[in-house]
Amino acid sequence: QVQLVESGGGLVQAGDSLRLSCAASGRTFSNYGMGWFRQAPGKKRELVAALAWTGINTYYTDAVKGRFLISRDTAKNTVHLQMNSLKPEDTAVYTCAARYRDSSEYNYWGQGTQVTVSS
Repeated sequence: QVQLVESGGGLVQAGDSLRLSCAASGRTFSNYGMGWFRQAPGKKRELVAALAWTGINTYYTDAVKGRFLISRDTAKNTVHLQMNSLKPEDTAVYTCAARYRDSSEYNYWGQGTQVTVSS
């Protein structure tokens, strides 16, 4: 089992930055690929950013490329999502998730943290 706890959400203005954190516990953190998902009201959950278990490959959805950065601190078993130049359309509940190595599915999920960007 992997337990994930997010932090860092909040209310900000357009153009501001936020850093989300996801603390993991329970298993060897470096064996897990990590993803940040978001879900806005009335919309499907989407994968925003992902980091492979190797720590090398990353993925970003087009809407956040150049603005968001996913990173991890293996010493602290934490993955971060640095969000810059935030836009009102970034408003959503952000949830981190973990999958074992190259597994096709994310099996472990956090509880989510709200990010609200006002115009």
